[in-house]
Amino acid sequence: MSIATYIKEDLAARLTSAEGQSVPLTLDALSDHYGVSFTPVRTAVEELIAEGVLEKGPNRRLKPSGKWNGRRSRKEIPEPPHDPFETIAHDLVWLSLKGEPVYLREEVTAETYGISRSAIRNTLHRLAGMGMLDHIPRRGWRVRPFRQEDMQAFLEVREVLELKALELARPHLVTEDLQSMLAGNVIPVSEEEFPSVDDSLHAYFVEKAGNAYIKEFFDRHSPYYAILFEWEDLNRQISLETARQHRDILTALLDKDWQAARKALSHHIRCNHPILSKIAPMADQRVKNHERVIGNCS
Repeated sequence: MSIATYIKEDLAARLTSAEGQSVPLTLDALSDHYGVSFTPVRTAVEELIAEGVLEKGPNRRLKPSGKWNGRRSRKEIPEPPHDPFETIAHDLVWLSLKGEPVYLREEVTAETYGISRSAIRNTLHRLAGMGMLDHIPRRGWRVRPFRQEDMQAFLEVREVLELKALELARPHLVTEDLQSMLAGNVIPVSEEEFPSVDDSLHAYFVEKAGNAYIKEFFDRHSPYYAILFEWEDLNRQISLETARQHRDILTALLDKDWQAARKALSHHIRCNHPILSKIAPMADQRVKNHERVIGNCS
């Protein structure tokens, strides 16, 4: 379903439902409501006018058509169309593990994910903004290859900025928040159970720091590595160590032992990703599988 079709069906269902749900009826308000540009909103509105669901009043303002007065349909509110952004981002990360540049063709990639050329182009621009792709003039899109030294450089900068974020966040930390995150990192009693890991403390420190430049760094560079770090979720021992390290950081913060909290956070950032040194052999087959479907032309 295209976004224009979704907007049309959603608007029609809301305007004609038994409850008669109120919706904003200006292009500006609808664009904000659905989080899209004017183009799909205008298309949806024009089709609803043609079908008699909407009409323009004497002042040219939109309003529900009089044909629906006194009778309502039972049309259900549709589900929003699936956004393939996360799927494509994951696929590109696996392709990057090949360790060499991979070029993508927009047309083939759009067909692979069942979306339009304009939609895939917007998605690729978003991914380029996150550092996953480079746009090469006259050649298209190139997946940025994974390099162990790049990850090490990221972790070094991350450590400096996250420690600074913790320092800035310190006056704004909320005890109940810290206790909730501590409770989310559970060390299992038996060896058969998997630990429960809550890693929201990292984003929490950045949010509470209130520094736009620190936030910008993590918004741009963290998503790629966050996907890589998902490998840890598949390894019980590393997940266990992650939960323990999170608990050390949070316990120190609750005890107001700031030096211990900084030391625990620094250790966690520097020493919590040994699995990444094993990514290449582990990912080999998965990379080959993704090469067959994502539309690369290398």
